Amino acid sequence: MTAVSVALATATGLGGTGAVAGLALPYRPRVPVAGALTAGVGVSGAVAGAAALGGGRWTAFLPGVLPLAGTHLAVDALAGVFMTVAGVVVAAVAVYGIGYAAGHGPHGLGSRTAQAVLPLFALTLVLVPVAASVSTFLVLWELMALASLLLVLAEHRERGPVRQAGVWYAVMTHLGLVLLLAGLALFAARAGGETFDALRAASHTLSPTVRGLVFVLVALAFTSKAGAVPLHAWLPRAHPEAPSPVSALMSAAMVNLGVYGLVRTGLDLLGGGPAWWWLGLMALGGASAVYGILQAAMASDLKRLLAYSTSENMGLVLIGVAAAGLFATYGDRALGALALTAALLHVVNHAAFKALLFCAAGSVLRATGLRDLDLLGGLRSRMPYTAGLFALGALGAVALPPGNGFISEWLLLQSLIHGLQVPGVAVAVVLPLAVALIALSAGIAAAVFVKAFGVGFSARPRGGERAASAREAPPLMLVGMGLLGALCVALALVPGLLGGGLDRAVAASGLPGGDALAGGGPALRLAEVSAALSPLWVVAALTAALVLAAGLPRLLRRRRRRTRAPLWDCGGGAPTARMAYTATSFAEPLQRVFDDVLAPEQDLDVTPVRESTYLVERVRFQRRVPDRIEHRLYEPVLRLLAGAGRAARRLAGGSVHLYLGYGFAGLVVVLSILAVGW
Repeated sequence: MTAVSVALATATGLGGTGAVAGLALPYRPRVPVAGALTAGVGVSGAVAGAAALGGGRWTAFLPGVLPLAGTHLAVDALAGVFMTVAGVVVAAVAVYGIGYAAGHGPHGLGSRTAQAVLPLFALTLVLVPVAASVSTFLVLWELMALASLLLVLAEHRERGPVRQAGVWYAVMTHLGLVLLLAGLALFAARAGGETFDALRAASHTLSPTVRGLVFVLVALAFTSKAGAVPLHAWLPRAHPEAPSPVSALMSAAMVNLGVYGLVRTGLDLLGGGPAWWWLGLMALGGASAVYGILQAAMASDLKRLLAYSTSENMGLVLIGVAAAGLFATYGDRALGALALTAALLHVVNHAAFKALLFCAAGSVLRATGLRDLDLLGGLRSRMPYTAGLFALGALGAVALPPGNGFISEWLLLQSLIHGLQVPGVAVAVVLPLAVALIALSAGIAAAVFVKAFGVGFSARPRGGERAASAREAPPLMLVGMGLLGALCVALALVPGLLGGGLDRAVAASGLPGGDALAGGGPALRLAEVSAALSPLWVVAALTAALVLAAGLPRLLRRRRRRTRAPLWDCGGGAPTARMAYTATSFAEPLQRVFDDVLAPEQDLDVTPVRESTYLVERVRFQRRVPDRIEHRLYEPVLRLLAGAGRAARRLAGGSVHLYLGYGFAGLVVVLSILAVGW
């Protein structure tokens, strides 16, 4: 038995035991036992992934698990990246979740259902990349979707919006499942087999039309799971309303599996494709990056802000995957490998800082009961450890040194800039636009997280007694956040440690020429790139600059006696919290710049006094920035479906004969379609 098989067997056993413990144990031992077993699932999955990244491979066929087709499993370095990321995130968040659920009582995340489902959800996050056949992949994919849906609905009895978010998530995730089922079923039918080996072997025999249709269907399904525009509508609803540990798992681990499916199918199973595949995917990625971060800039709900930031970062990853496929199509294997390396590294970095940010946001929510940044403030002194860890995660999110997000975005930009040498009009037009969109999203991201930290933690408290009485998070929550913070620091200082594993992952991705990195061909190995960039030197230089900036004025200033005296304030008095910037006012200049894109809505309601319409009793002004894509795309569809549903009620006349006629007509239609297709 290999290390991979032992670790996966251990993870499966711990996941099943955790589900039983969550159902059977009473409340007090339920949370720590189920949480510890969930953490064990994460550790085992991370060990299996690390073994695969080290060069280990494992395959297995279990004929008795699934009927007819059996269960096909395989682990390579590409699967190892996502298994390791999911395992590490699950382990840290599970430790955090024990402290989080302990304060909520036997309801919400502490309920039997949630504690039983949580280990199973963690297990599916680890096992989805292990699937090696269409049926196995679809079963694990659906189990992951159902488990996450149950966890999103964990607090539906306490808060009404949770139910609405659950409906949106259920509809969108199963719409993605339908697209995925259609694409993979078509692929398997034309390939003559459903195992990934059979699909891989038959991909070159398929017609360009079939290959293009398969790619479009699976790309829509996987980008929906990744939260990319325009199929992102579930993400800013489900992530804020889910319990914070679940939000962290969904945003830092589950959305990554959409990227995995895209790489596995588009590059490995289909073997790459024409340029239009990757140009379309790059357009989706660029739109997601800019639109997501613009919506995050407008959001005052802290968890909604982080959810839209996830859409932005997944957009950056999609740009990297698209660039890799595009470069491989034009024959530049080295640049394609570099772009895919940057995309995979950003998956790792995003998982670390986004899990940390959601956990810190959960600590704020647990301490204050508030998510609205306009009502928060002053938390830096009351929750110093949480504030420091949130700042560390925010530093990674803005992609500035020494944050861990810097190196991956820098590599992505380098691959796109050097890609300008690739011949072709489309490349010459698209790549500069992609570089500009990445730069724009990075600049807005800096403003977003300055707003989130500055208004939420450093400003004067505005939330009344709840914000003023906030206390630091419990020790277990701090331990979980501390593990994620240490991971962010390690990824920022020594990203080259991942070089060998990412090289093997690129080689296993099926990218044409992707084995060039694993073979040490071009000098583009991550270890060499990071050595040339020298993050440690960057950190040292920044530290020296800060010390010099802080110490030089003291050295130059003369020592003299100071006298404390009140300053003249023009009669205005001391500033109050109402005079400080709120999250809404901070974002207002950006809203003006992007007014045509965001299309804000405003409502002015003037209430006159009863005696005279010329005297005003109250003026109410409301301004909101809705999701424009949702407003223009989803709402008309929902109105159409609602109208069709009302019209369909006429068909339900109560006649059994009529219902039998409907069934017969449906059977005739299905048989006619099958006859034409056959």
